[in-house]
Amino acid sequence: MRTTIEPAEGTTLVYQCALPLSRQTLTFVADLLRARLKKIGSRWRKLPPGKIALIVLATLRHDHRLADMAGGNSISASTIHRWTWEIIGLLAARAPRLDRALAAIKKEGGEAVLLDGTLIPTRRRSGPANRSNYNGKHKKHGLLFLALTDESGNLIWISPAHRGAASEIRAARQDHIASRLRTAGLGAFADLGFTGLDPDPDDPVIITGRKSTRTSKTTPASGPNGRGPVDGCKNRLGGYARA
Repeated sequence: MRTTIEPAEGTTLVYQCALPLSRQTLTFVADLLRARLKKIGSRWRKLPPGKIALIVLATLRHDHRLADMAGGNSISASTIHRWTWEIIGLLAARAPRLDRALAAIKKEGGEAVLLDGTLIPTRRRSGPANRSNYNGKHKKHGLLFLALTDESGNLIWISPAHRGAASEIRAARQDHIASRLRTAGLGAFADLGFTGLDPDPDDPVIITGRKSTRTSKTTPASGPNGRGPVDGCKNRLGGYARA
């Protein structure tokens, strides 16, 4: 039996699609790649840095199969795989550290930040790794991220990826958010998912909402679930996730 990778119709079709990203994003990623190529002394690549950045951003945004992206650009799937992880590493190296992000907020005169989490949907994995990324709350597979924003809702820090099955409070403990906030001299507002995160309830740095009970009703400002000011962070974080 002969195996072939040729399409059944005999001709590969190539189509164009729009990439909902700004020109500034493309230029930023391309400049990062140019700087790295100059640093390592790489004098030749299959495609110029601008084209490589475009292919990688399209791969990350649209989640096309690598083989499909490779066929439309006359390169191999392994090459796109290598380029993708190279650019991910360059972008990750520029991500602000938690302590530095908090120090910047403190230097600007800020007193509190907003803390929330979001689940980024992913494909269902096969084998034993399937359950570790399944989130029972959202009933889907994904990766959990925590984020801190300033009082206006501008993103200042995002955590490394946590497995989807983890809870927000567990992920926050792994990132030592409470201790970092206390060291920086800042407070944080969070929703009910982070109740109990602060190890010092007598002098808390993380303020969460509270549930409405029969004898203790919540005020209209705190909302039905005691979310309060964190709603703006949740909405802004959801926009970053969709982008």
